[in-house]
Amino acid sequence: MNTYGRTPVAFVRGEGCRLWDVEGRAYLDFVAGLAVCNLGHCPPRVVEAIREQAGRLLHVSNLYHIPGQSVLAQWIVEHSFGDRVFFCNSGAEANEGAIKLVRRYEHCVRNGSRFEILTMTQSFHGRTLATVTATGQEKFHKGFEPLVAGFRYVPFDDAGALEKAVGPDTCAILVEPIQGEGGVVIPSDDYLPFVRKLCDDRDLLLIFDEVQVGMGRTGTLFAYEQAGAVPDVMTLAKGLAGGVPVGALVARQEVAAAFVPGAHASTFGGNPLAAAAGLAALKTLVEDGVLENCRRVSPCLREGLTRIARRYPDRVREVRGRGLIFGMELTGAGAPLVTACLEQGLLVNCTGERVLRFLPPLVVTEREVDEMLGILDRAFAGTA
Repeated sequence: MNTYGRTPVAFVRGEGCRLWDVEGRAYLDFVAGLAVCNLGHCPPRVVEAIREQAGRLLHVSNLYHIPGQSVLAQWIVEHSFGDRVFFCNSGAEANEGAIKLVRRYEHCVRNGSRFEILTMTQSFHGRTLATVTATGQEKFHKGFEPLVAGFRYVPFDDAGALEKAVGPDTCAILVEPIQGEGGVVIPSDDYLPFVRKLCDDRDLLLIFDEVQVGMGRTGTLFAYEQAGAVPDVMTLAKGLAGGVPVGALVARQEVAAAFVPGAHASTFGGNPLAAAAGLAALKTLVEDGVLENCRRVSPCLREGLTRIARRYPDRVREVRGRGLIFGMELTGAGAPLVTACLEQGLLVNCTGERVLRFLPPLVVTEREVDEMLGILDRAFAGTA
């Protein structure tokens, strides 16, 4: 169906930070499958794990125990605040599960009647009917009315507005530690700790959507590790399995206890293939120096983008980011720059029409960053 405004290029091969199209032309990739290919294209440990698992067992139902799924869940628990993990297939499904979990916790564990979840303007949480409703951008709502009841939107990084918004029906707050689709918006240092305290004071659950900014993207395994606040529930996907579709809902035991057999399920979630890919990807992140590389290369990317911003002050409003997720907010439309970069063999994308977003694989080198900056500079020079 005609749901994508596709860029006129088709890729057939990838390695590291490079992609090759059907005509054999190489491209430097600073989109990384929209933060999915955090380990680059075809990371060896993940490829080998997929090959080995595919030769043994691809899928069984979650009616049965899946050893690899248990190992992957244990790994996530040991490296995070969480006690329990539910596996699904995408970030939207993970967020859908989080919405169901906090409502069920309120009704079945607390024996209460609250149901409302506060989310942020310019947020993005997925494309299911509930998660598109949770998304605080009207453009994603059009044509899908009536939307799901039980959501209200509050300006991001506005502590006063959030405190005032909490009402008698509020049971949870859902927030991205960094807004990705909203334009790579980073909150002030005291905002997320404030949200955590507000949840504690008002007996609310705190959900962090780490679908885009988790899995090493900010320089730590999870973004909350730098936020000064620990959530009750966290959602993951994108980079979790190096390119294989998998999502995860992570929660504290008290909250996770709201889910009992029959309350929630996923046919494919955490199947043997996905679990093998996920475990290989996570081990690569932690054991192969990928997080350290992200932290090392990040200043190079920030400084280079800032230099370009200073060179074109009438066209660049701001550069912002952390780790290896950066946004360059423009004064005009970003599409011409995206096209100019593509013509020179560089993949970047534009979100919100005016924010160039840079999401290179976390294995990117400083030399590749310099190459990207050179192409970007020429794109600025060659476009009005």
